[in-house]
Parts: sequence; structure tokens; C-alpha cells
Amino acid sequence: MKIHMGLNVTNLEQSIQFYRKVFGVEPVKVKADYAKFLLDHPGVNVTLNLKNKVTGNQVGHFGFQVSSMDELSVQRERIRNEGLEIEDEMDTNCCYANQDKFWITDPDGNEWEFFYTRQDIESHGKNESSCCNPSAVSVSCCS
Repeated sequence: MKIHMGLNVTNLEQSIQFYRKVFGVEPVKVKADYAKFLLDHPGVNVTLNLKNKVTGNQVGHFGFQVSSMDELSVQRERIRNEGLEIEDEMDTNCCYANQDKFWITDPDGNEWEFFYTRQDIESHGKNESSCCNPSAVSVSCCS
């Protein structure tokens, strides 16, 4: 079983280039208005669907939870080496957890976090303006 995400994109080639870098694999199918990536780890089926217009981030965000700080460092270095801009957010209390994370944004404004949870905590988070959404200005965490 794989999770499926269908993303609307306005520039298919630009989005294919971005997701090649993020996922580290080539798409398994490319058409004039469509591309498909199948990931084994994690098990995800991601499709890119060309649209005339996409307005902002249509979801809160997407993310990859990793199992160690070493794995987070490997992913961060890999993505930085691909030339993508990274926004670090280390030692942050967010969504009832203490986490280290970094964020990237695709060409249509969809935000992705890669994060490692150090420990669960009892509060929502002290830095709620950026919690679970790096571009948020004054929203509560994960809303």
C-alpha cells in the first residue's frame, strides 16, 4: 500500500526538476500534462497535474519524518547539494514535540518539511508563528 498525493502545478518541467531533487529519483511516467513519481521509501505515489493556475499552498504542508539526526543531516546535505534553498528550524517546540527540521518550497508554493522529533512535550509550542508553517505570520500551530 502506498499513499497517493496528486499535486496541481503550473509549470510541469520546473516541478519535475524540483521533485527529482527532493525525491532523488526520476519520474516513472511523463506526459505533456502529467508526471508520476513512485517512491519506495517512504511508500508514496506522487503525481504532478498541470493546471493553468494554482493559488498558493492548498494544504498546510507536506513532510518527511526521519528516524535520526544523522538521517536529517544526510537529507539536508543532499537537498542543499541539489541547489534548493533550505530554511532551518532547529530545536523548536512545535505540535507537542521538540524537533529539528528544515523546510523547502516547491515552484507553486507548497511547503515541505523534513523533521526529526527529539521528544514529545505537553505544550503546543512556544514559537507558534512558525510552527508547522514556515511562512505563517500569526496562526496557531498546525491549523
